[in-house]
Amino acid sequence: MDVIDLNSVADIVFQLKWDSKHAAHNECYAARGVNLWRDWLPDTVRQSLIGKRPFEQAAVGFSPGELFGNDGGQLTIDRRQFSRDPKAGRFYPKGCLSDLPGVFPQNMQPFRCVGVNNGHMVVNIAHPLSDHPLSLSMTVGQVSAKESERGGSSVDWVGLLTEGPGMQARWQGKPTDFFSDMPFARRDEQPDNRFYGNPRLVHHLDETARYMVADLYKRFVKDGMKVLDLMSSWVSHLPEGVEPAGVSGLGMNRTELEQNPRLTDVHVHDLNVSPVLPYDNESFDIAICSVSVEYLTRPFEVFADVGRVLKPGGTFVVTFTNRWFPPKVVRIWEQIHEFERVGLVMEYFLKSGSFDNLGTYSMRGLPRPRKDKYAGDLALSDPVYAVWGTKTARRYQ
Repeated sequence: MDVIDLNSVADIVFQLKWDSKHAAHNECYAARGVNLWRDWLPDTVRQSLIGKRPFEQAAVGFSPGELFGNDGGQLTIDRRQFSRDPKAGRFYPKGCLSDLPGVFPQNMQPFRCVGVNNGHMVVNIAHPLSDHPLSLSMTVGQVSAKESERGGSSVDWVGLLTEGPGMQARWQGKPTDFFSDMPFARRDEQPDNRFYGNPRLVHHLDETARYMVADLYKRFVKDGMKVLDLMSSWVSHLPEGVEPAGVSGLGMNRTELEQNPRLTDVHVHDLNVSPVLPYDNESFDIAICSVSVEYLTRPFEVFADVGRVLKPGGTFVVTFTNRWFPPKVVRIWEQIHEFERVGLVMEYFLKSGSFDNLGTYSMRGLPRPRKDKYAGDLALSDPVYAVWGTKTARRYQ
């Protein structure tokens, strides 16, 4: 079988696009074994897939509220009904609320604190994408006939796709309160050069995730460009087949940097001690930072200085996942949801004053490589998240 009908099981990559005030967003989820008859899909999505073949695409659009409904919205509650210290714009599990109908302590569905006023707080319990028009496209992979319908369960694939997206956007354009209560404190405050003194020649992403990062960078890195690999190590995650004019690696361990075959020059430099980069103004066409942004304790200064060393119109691309070294990760990173981390990095871009034309990307659901050492414990590849921005037109003196 190579044409989708109601008796089909298909692999489908869902791609959701939406816009917030400050960025364009692209969320991807790779769904394997979608059962057209049994699994939950909106009727418009199911009908758009019928008749499609492998490698063909289908697309549908949703107006604000159409996919998630208009139920819920804002509530004003007594702060004593909330078990934490609320921060405006942040998300928390509903189980932290008490004395609300239908809410129980095990409920992990997120709600947003949108205001704190004396003894009260205003919360929004609607889905964070409910106010946005959405564009959903589907790329069909392998198609096969379904087996017997005995047993099994129904999967809400659109629910999986939209679980988290929307949390990265500001509430009504107001900055999220990520930065009170010492957000950049760490468990280990010893000098970083001690922690990074010994080389770690290991991968921090599984093979599939590394490919997705390289594929993302391929959108931005072109032949002949001068590239800054910020917080680099022995791997740059740059795409094969692309030949930059030069790749400058800045990192914490010389051995790791010198093992990196893509680097044309290296600098050992601790950005948490000095956020000023050892490069001239407008030296680079593009800067990348791979799975390291969560260790920055002075991100606003670093992002501003990346803007200084980029040429006008240059791009800064930051990628990360849900894995890190616990002793050195900043406190706020551990406190928030994975998609709120996308919003946190967006705030770094916005507060630096150096970038516009922001974009974000997420990729989840891909199978973990069978040869990966965690394959027996984790079914899915590491999720990949990215935020990028273009250097603003203003020049640096």
